[in-house]
Amino acid sequence: MKLTGPLLLLVLLAVAGLSRAQVKTSLLDLTNSIGSILPALSRPANHSRIFYAVMFDAGSTGTRIHVYTFINSDSAGLPVLDNEMFHSIKPGLSAYADSPEMAGHTVRMLLKVAKKTVPRLEWKRTPVILRATAGLRLLSPDKAQALLQQVQHVFDESPFLVPDDSVSIMNGTNEGILAWISVNFLTGHLKAQTQTTVGILDLGGGSTQITFLPKLRKTIESVPVADYVARFDIFNSTFELYTHSYLGHGLMAARLATLGALGAEGLEWRVFKSSCLPKKFRDEWSFGDLTYQVSGDPDGYAGYKLCYQEVLKVVKGIIHQPYQLQDSNVFYAFSYYFDRAVDAGLIDGVQGGKLEVRDIKKRAKEVCNKMTKYPPISSFLCMDLTYITCLLKDGFGFKESTVLQLTKKVNNVESSWALGATLDHFHNLKIH
Repeated sequence: MKLTGPLLLLVLLAVAGLSRAQVKTSLLDLTNSIGSILPALSRPANHSRIFYAVMFDAGSTGTRIHVYTFINSDSAGLPVLDNEMFHSIKPGLSAYADSPEMAGHTVRMLLKVAKKTVPRLEWKRTPVILRATAGLRLLSPDKAQALLQQVQHVFDESPFLVPDDSVSIMNGTNEGILAWISVNFLTGHLKAQTQTTVGILDLGGGSTQITFLPKLRKTIESVPVADYVARFDIFNSTFELYTHSYLGHGLMAARLATLGALGAEGLEWRVFKSSCLPKKFRDEWSFGDLTYQVSGDPDGYAGYKLCYQEVLKVVKGIIHQPYQLQDSNVFYAFSYYFDRAVDAGLIDGVQGGKLEVRDIKKRAKEVCNKMTKYPPISSFLCMDLTYITCLLKDGFGFKESTVLQLTKKVNNVESSWALGATLDHFHNLKIH
């Protein structure tokens, strides 16, 4: 009898030792695309080499799930990342500070993605981990703990492997280091005796991070305090990074600081004004579990120059400028750096692109100075672009000619700390 089409594929997969569920998946792949057979057949017949991990990123403005599929490499090095399934939900867990059970519901919904992605037979040995960032760091300890306990309960009743310390708040330093590890892993720079690496700039809602591998010793020696330097071990060598996380300097927290609303009281009757907003704009705006009345200044002036003066107060004297920031480092910028560049029409929303700092400054001026006649797609776009310009120039000290690689994904994988955190879980990178 001559075997053709799906029947031949069934026999081939059965010989390869795949389970019925995996055979079903491969047939589905065949139906969707003939080309997708090749990755399925090229995977190792020994399926113990394939493993999975589920990492939750609980950020200030949303909760994201990353389901990674890895193939163990033959060497003692890092595994090969075969695939990532990504999904996100808004708002972040911190929005449920007064109703923590809703935070549990959010995580439970996202776990459905993991159940659909990871084969059922692998559930019991697939770790599920959640790391919360600035959104929970900005909450009171008791409210943050109540949210984490709800997540822990959901994890404990799930069919996945729940490691010790599976649910926690990650410190900002690790956030920067793990994002650096993610991007350098994806760009192929995280190898033994590596000569070149890329730096990272991550702009979240509540905090912002800068991390790079300095080439000049003076960059390390001139840090203001010791916690601007971090080390981790891999391939029997130690990477010594310049890294810092600025809590309260993420994009949403910076909006509050610019408006003078950070830590303010009397929110139910106060209106927070800014020259960075259109003069006739007035609305409610929420961040975390609080709602603010915000508006432009109807009796004053609006525009880039006044806006820059406002955001400069948020940045000046707080953000450290690393020595010799331009020492041949390429920087990848993501999260809100990417999102706002897309909103401003500076880069493609899928491909990303390279921008000079002056490009962001130029568009900030255009948006801010035309707000009255041409309202931007977001009333906060002037403020956000001006803050990003100020953070890069007067904060970190980048030159206007500095080129940044704006990206959302590297090799079809989300640019974030989540992959680095997953690699750290499996390989214990000894971050200190």
